[in-house]
Amino acid sequence: MARRTKSEAAVTREQLLDAAERVFRDRGVTRTSLAEVAAAAGVTRGAVYWHFHDKADLFRAMCERATLPLEQSLTRAAGLVDGDPLLALRTLAIDTLVRLATDPRSQAVFEVIFHKSEMTNDLSPIAARRDRERCDCLSHVERMVGRAVTAGQLPPDTDTRLASLALHTYLGGIMREWVLDPAAFDLVRAAPALIDVVVAGLRANPPRRTDCVRAAAPSPPELARRPA
Repeated sequence: MARRTKSEAAVTREQLLDAAERVFRDRGVTRTSLAEVAAAAGVTRGAVYWHFHDKADLFRAMCERATLPLEQSLTRAAGLVDGDPLLALRTLAIDTLVRLATDPRSQAVFEVIFHKSEMTNDLSPIAARRDRERCDCLSHVERMVGRAVTAGQLPPDTDTRLASLALHTYLGGIMREWVLDPAAFDLVRAAPALIDVVVAGLRANPPRRTDCVRAAAPSPPELARRPA
């Protein structure tokens, strides 16, 4: 009996998460009440509070359920870093776009995150978590760019922080635009070409650290002392 109850509770939790995806996507997170999520799931409002503390907890769980594919992409890319760091970056970025394009759950959640959620006070823990995850992702990408420098694929004075920000911003922009209008283009087919644009730019002309530029440039007095 206990096993059956536990199993039923797991099913109810999934129903609530599925309903949250639908209702948040239709109405937005701020304008949706937990009662509306419960009604969409076909359960009582009390069932919501049995599984989740509040709307922020429900939203967090919904997001976590859809972020596993990105973690898998990171794992796959990590296995390629030692051999070819830039190839690993390319693989990570393409995998992320393809998984978004082929996973309806990821599409729904990313649409909610990008376009249907306002980080009000009751969702402030989610905003803080997203900031931490963003920092973690940037740090991971920056380490990969740093390894590309060590491997000689990029110049020693490459600004790895600025390069990682550029890659992260470019990828996020593609994802935001596509979830707004998935019919605009075939993301699966376009993903390699889209990512090759930014990787080629990084290879050809990466951002440089300004401190290195200043150190390499002679000061005016030094120039004046040089023999004609």
